[in-house]
Amino acid sequence: MRSGAAPARTLVSKVPDITVWFWVIKILCTTVGESVADWINMALGVGLNATAAIFTVILAVVLLVQLRLPRYVPFVYWSTVVVLSVTGTLYTDILTDNQGVPLAVSTALFAAILAVVFGVWFARERTLSIHSIVNLPRELFYWLAILVTFALGTAAGDWTLDITGWDPGTSVLLPAGLIVAVVVGWRLGANAVLSFWLAYILTRPLGANLGDWFAQPASDHGLGVGTAVTSVIFLVAIVVTTAYLTITRRDVIDVEGVTRVQAPSVSTDPRRERVMLGYFGAVAVATGVLLAWAAAQPHAAPASEEETSASAAVPELAPGEAIKNFPPEQVSQIRMVVADTLAKVQAGAPGDAVSSATDLEKLWDRDQSTLQPLDDAGWTALDDRIDNVLKAVRASAPDSGTEVSTLTDLLDALR
Repeated sequence: MRSGAAPARTLVSKVPDITVWFWVIKILCTTVGESVADWINMALGVGLNATAAIFTVILAVVLLVQLRLPRYVPFVYWSTVVVLSVTGTLYTDILTDNQGVPLAVSTALFAAILAVVFGVWFARERTLSIHSIVNLPRELFYWLAILVTFALGTAAGDWTLDITGWDPGTSVLLPAGLIVAVVVGWRLGANAVLSFWLAYILTRPLGANLGDWFAQPASDHGLGVGTAVTSVIFLVAIVVTTAYLTITRRDVIDVEGVTRVQAPSVSTDPRRERVMLGYFGAVAVATGVLLAWAAAQPHAAPASEEETSASAAVPELAPGEAIKNFPPEQVSQIRMVVADTLAKVQAGAPGDAVSSATDLEKLWDRDQSTLQPLDDAGWTALDDRIDNVLKAVRASAPDSGTEVSTLTDLLDALR
């Protein structure tokens, strides 16, 4: 089988075979990772840091169960992938929203970490093939690599949206097109292991963009389903697909308990693999050119980059006027997040204030499809005030007076 260091224990395969079902359920998992993280963080009012802590504990539990199993069990394996997806998303969001790390920096950081993981893994085991996950060290490397790919995919996907201003539907097309390009390269002779990991990374922004497309309101070019319903839809799809695989065993790569261990990948045509490396390089260059072109087109700048020296003028409101037609429970939830943001500004915690403002933005976007039809004038009045809050809190050099003023104005409109 292979490598310099003797494995701690030899197992039958701990991962599924790479069939079309693998990719279907992987994309479903990444979509759930995005929508569930948003739902718990915002809709339930848990907050980003607390949500990350909860899922870190859950990850430790499900990963321990997975590591203790002697073979691939679909429900446990894919539950681990789902939790890793949520956790990786949250870690990237913490860097961006709480620590203020630019998405370009976090993308480069996670890419470097992934390169280190792959380098150490290959140096020890002499293979990165998914079909070789038959001992504990390889499985540990495998899950670590997957966690980093989720974080990297989240950062890269968000960075792409940040610089292009694409809507959710359009944003699905880039990772989908790149996955097709990887498949074409693989079919033409590219290294199978390299092709697998490239496609694996790309499924993260594809699934996340798909989830955003479902969840975001129609006014933002989404389908208006909402994060909660989107989470349920894709979780049900995962459960159904996993049940099917459990019954049919279509993705099991060991038979009757006999390990089917593949030797380290050996190139059958080194020259063709080199040619296809050039092909992948050309695809990367073309992608960079496309993104540079898209970034140069007129589009809305991120809120953190907009000038915030003065708030946009908003109409005066009588007490209770803006919210008179809105459900009290939704108004109360929004008011609670606004009050939390104000408290963090007054406490001199700009990073926490930015995170809380992001929660407010996502909560407001989620509720738009239900609130705006009830009272468009009231919704617009609140939307203008929320825009002013986001601009003030996310300013590159925030002014505490402007922050307090915009948040107080919004709170008054919500009373």
